[in-house]
Amino acid sequence: MPKTAGGRGDRALAERGENGGASKGVEVVNASGRHEIVLVCEHASPFVPDALDGLGVSQEIILSHLGWDPGAGDTAAALAAALDAVLVRGTVSRLVYDCNRPPQSPDAIRAASGFCAIPGNTGLSPVERAERVNSYYRPFERTLAATLAGHHIRPVLVTIHSFTPVFDGRHREVEIGIVHDDDTRFADAVLAVAGGYDIRRNEPYGPEHGVTHTLREHGLANGLLNVMIEIRNDLVATPEQCRAMAGQLQLWLESALAGQRPAPSREVHA
Repeated sequence: MPKTAGGRGDRALAERGENGGASKGVEVVNASGRHEIVLVCEHASPFVPDALDGLGVSQEIILSHLGWDPGAGDTAAALAAALDAVLVRGTVSRLVYDCNRPPQSPDAIRAASGFCAIPGNTGLSPVERAERVNSYYRPFERTLAATLAGHHIRPVLVTIHSFTPVFDGRHREVEIGIVHDDDTRFADAVLAVAGGYDIRRNEPYGPEHGVTHTLREHGLANGLLNVMIEIRNDLVATPEQCRAMAGQLQLWLESALAGQRPAPSREVHA
């Protein structure tokens, strides 16, 4: 199996396939977490169910960034542990179904990704497409909605992603992207406290690239504070890097939240 970025937990999720949520496309990590932040990682795994016969592409493609977000799942899990937060994590490759896209999006089940054709996604009938949606997206959608609705405190939605250092032959200088849609409140707060990296707003992706579906569907629609964090995947290529990045994100997120909370009222005595 080719070496990929991402920690051992990410690769184990890819290799096992028998994890509790693989057949449903979703798993909840640290379900009893008490932090107000609810974490999401839609592209945590490159797992392709056996019934799909590898989608007709090589294992190298599946394990590349085309198939998942290397390092994002382990970073999200480490952050969930550090914060004591709930994490809703996808358990199938984004080439099976991209849970950060609505069913009507052409990118939800891509017939091609980059310059690579995906034969197993080509020419799907409406029935076959609906089966993918119902097997992988709907369980993810319902699980996340129920997790947010049932949280013990009004939640803050934070999604974790990773991106490639080189795209279209060009090196990306940006190291961390703070991504938002129409609601900029929490992104603004994070940007105000984050530092030590090349950090940019809505880079390398933004709403115009269709990447804010989860934020819109589950954050904006419910009036929740929300933000997406994109991490260049060479910064989360080992378990140690994932844990270190999680520690950094913990500091930023908790500092940003402190700035969003109303100041305690002061009793005035005559």
